[in-house]
Amino acid sequence: MAIDEASYREFVLVRRRALLRTAYLLTGDWHAAEDLVQETLTKLYLSWRRVRSREDAPSYARRTMLNAYVDSTRRPWRREQAVAVVPDRVGGGDPADAGDPDTRTRLMTALAGVPPRQRAVLVLRFWEDLSVEQVAELLDCSTGNVKSQTARGLERLREVLGDQLTAIKEVR
Repeated sequence: MAIDEASYREFVLVRRRALLRTAYLLTGDWHAAEDLVQETLTKLYLSWRRVRSREDAPSYARRTMLNAYVDSTRRPWRREQAVAVVPDRVGGGDPADAGDPDTRTRLMTALAGVPPRQRAVLVLRFWEDLSVEQVAELLDCSTGNVKSQTARGLERLREVLGDQLTAIKEVR
């Protein structure tokens, strides 16, 4: 058991920050992201012995996080509520954030307007840089579904961003 706990601790030390970033992109809120990562790591700890290979652990953790995220969006008392203006973050945030904060805010607001499943696909494809096949495996769906969800999600982002899309492209 001590060996399993040591390997679990090592995994958490190495992967927690990446999981937190992905969770933030899914939820759009640092507090909700931390809750999602905590829930993911708790579930991972409980099943740590069943993870066949430590190479599978990141994929298993990512899938656990996605399942927990999609599950949370199905609970009516936890649904996001749209707001006209995204409030400024109080305190830190991710110190690795760089770039134009206005662009980041516009993109995060737009991403919040994308349905959860499409949002998950966009985060995995473009943030985690996973292939269509990898995303399909994680979400337990077909590659065609991933492609259509990607197309619909990108279209939704274009609708939400509208004229702001040109401004974001110019910043790059």
